[in-house]
Amino acid sequence: MSARRSHAPSAADTEALFKPLGRARTLLIAVSGGPDSTALLLMADEWARRRGRTRIEAATVDHGLRPESAEEAKAVAALCARLGVTHRILQWKGAKPVSRLQERAREARYRLLVDHAKAIGADALLTAHHADDQAETVLFRLLRGSGVAGLRGMELTTTRDGMTIARPLIGLKKRDLIAFAQARGAPFVDDPSNADPRFARTRLRALLAQLGEEGLAAEALDRLARRAGETEHALAHLTAEVEARLGADEAIDARALYGTPIAIVHRILSRRIAAAGGRDPSRIGLEKIETLAAGLRDALRERRAVGANVGGALVRLTVKGRLTFAPEPPRKGAKR
Repeated sequence: MSARRSHAPSAADTEALFKPLGRARTLLIAVSGGPDSTALLLMADEWARRRGRTRIEAATVDHGLRPESAEEAKAVAALCARLGVTHRILQWKGAKPVSRLQERAREARYRLLVDHAKAIGADALLTAHHADDQAETVLFRLLRGSGVAGLRGMELTTTRDGMTIARPLIGLKKRDLIAFAQARGAPFVDDPSNADPRFARTRLRALLAQLGEEGLAAEALDRLARRAGETEHALAHLTAEVEARLGADEAIDARALYGTPIAIVHRILSRRIAAAGGRDPSRIGLEKIETLAAGLRDALRERRAVGANVGGALVRLTVKGRLTFAPEPPRKGAKR
């Protein structure tokens, strides 16, 4: 089977991609200077010009990790000037971490971009994640034993620190974005770190190519993400119904909770723990929730009290089957 030819998205394609953003007055486009984000910038600019009602601005984060990064940011600034798009270079200042460099650089990038998006009054921050990125994300999470919520990959829109982050290109292949940028004669660069085997994403990209030869192509992982998303949506709906029956009181009936499928139990435990501990549910870890759920189930069957500290919360089960969640008390010696 021959590889599909590249197809530069048409104006009609772009209209469909940006339709969910039709009510936005201001959008911030994250542009690194690579082909993906360059294509996003060009598409957004053409779409906004046709509409005449949406203003776009662009921003480039200079992590300062490579000597060439400053010049690449300036090249994006020059392209934006040619398009008449306001552009800002955001610098990641201070000492750089030695470990987990890419992860921390990503966190810094989002923090800088979200802060700037808020400063200019943007309705959303747009990133150039595409279908190949989605496949890599799903494979990454699959290898780490993620649950259904993780296997849905990146969503079309998410919220970070109160700012909407949109990924309008998530259904497009990278080759099509390259074709779009080339068709417009726009210059772009290829970050050499994308080929650095020290980074997990680079190794995953190579693994994905090998898996494709065995039949597990990126398209199959994209389908898995879509189907996992549909399943997650159904589970979220069922979880909301169960939570409504359990009530919003501080204590819930553990027997009623464990009368539901274990996937629902996991979700409700995660949500209650996150609320009590003041953390994001996705940061708690499915393995911890599974271990807690199993321990609570056994204690409930044996009619004994049990307690556990998980995700910054104190979880307590009474002999009578009442389950409570409270903030974890300060540890001895901890500063107040």
